[in-house]
Amino acid sequence: MTEERFLGLDIGEKRIGVAVSDLLMITAQGIESYTRTDSEKKDLEHFRELCRQFNVRRIVCGLPLNMNGSRGPSAEKAEAFGNKLSKLTGIEVVYQDERLTTMSAERYLLEADMSRKKRRQVIDKMAAVQILQTYMDRVKNISF
Repeated sequence: MTEERFLGLDIGEKRIGVAVSDLLMITAQGIESYTRTDSEKKDLEHFRELCRQFNVRRIVCGLPLNMNGSRGPSAEKAEAFGNKLSKLTGIEVVYQDERLTTMSAERYLLEADMSRKKRRQVIDKMAAVQILQTYMDRVKNISF
């Protein structure tokens, strides 16, 4: 059996937080906060390579819905990026409601007494971990 993982993405305009599941699909670990380039094609290629490197079978993209559950411009941009990545890689992309994940990650890092500069460097990665972990927990509960 081939060892496969899930990749979690917190897609922002400037940075994309990245997390990957462990091989047992139990926990999510942050791997990077990717700074977007001027070329979406280059950005997509970066994530295609990560999918190869980690043998990704599913990509979980955070969907930044409005508090009332409606889709705004940020959600549309995240979906557009996820759809392009799916087309490029041939890997299924699913979307996970990410309302409040960045705020939750920020609160966690504040409680850890992390400096503002350091928080800025890891906040997207932490949000990606929360997005992926929430998805895996939800799927696990459906499976059993």
